[in-house]
Amino acid sequence: MTDHPVATREEWLAARRELLDDEKELTRRSDDLARRRQELPWVRVEKQYEFETEQGTRTLAELFDGRSQLLVYHFMFGPGWDEGCPSCSSVAEGFDRYVVHLDHHDVTMTCVSRAPLEKLNAYKRRMGWSFPWVSSLGSEFNFDFGVSFTEEQQAVGAEYNFRPLGPDPRYLAEELPGMSAFVLDDGAVYHTYSAYARGLDGLWGVYQWLDRAPKGRNEADDPQWMRHRDQYEEAGAGAGRLVLAPEAVQVVSRK
Repeated sequence: MTDHPVATREEWLAARRELLDDEKELTRRSDDLARRRQELPWVRVEKQYEFETEQGTRTLAELFDGRSQLLVYHFMFGPGWDEGCPSCSSVAEGFDRYVVHLDHHDVTMTCVSRAPLEKLNAYKRRMGWSFPWVSSLGSEFNFDFGVSFTEEQQAVGAEYNFRPLGPDPRYLAEELPGMSAFVLDDGAVYHTYSAYARGLDGLWGVYQWLDRAPKGRNEADDPQWMRHRDQYEEAGAGAGRLVLAPEAVQVVSRK
């Protein structure tokens, strides 16, 4: 016998309609936040960043690929790692399907990581992905945009998500997730927006579905349940538990 509230269909409809009012208010609030994102002032990017790409070395302006807008997902994949972060990998699962639509709406989307390009390409082949992914190894790009951290920063606590964290063990990591937006206007590149941690939830398709599932995200007993797509055990949900290297764990996804 379930200990969850059980109701008649009429009682459920009354409760659902009440929730719908709040959902509509959230949608209107989300529309307002989107407008305010677009109204943020722009900051000109003066530093000359270079990236290793499948087309050779390219500048930040060249990553726009002839379009006026660039969206960057800061994918957690450090130079010494053998594979990308499993949580970032989950976020990226839908990118191939998004890219074609963004390409035809004056928006280029790419992932950027500090791992060498050959590692990124090998991991793309393993995962069956084709979206653009470039290496910022040797560049200060990831450090400047608040997603990569030196050993000293990790020891004393860096700034992440627009606030100084102090030596918070949740954030003692070489790489953390984020996204940044840029615009190319009259030959100049401007930084327009960045988001980190829970600010990325809306980009994470699997969580949008789980938020509508009866048990929600259901992570209390296993907050690091997510695996690389090819590392789930075939015996079924919850069968066994894989142990992940600390650097491959998305440590802030629920904070």
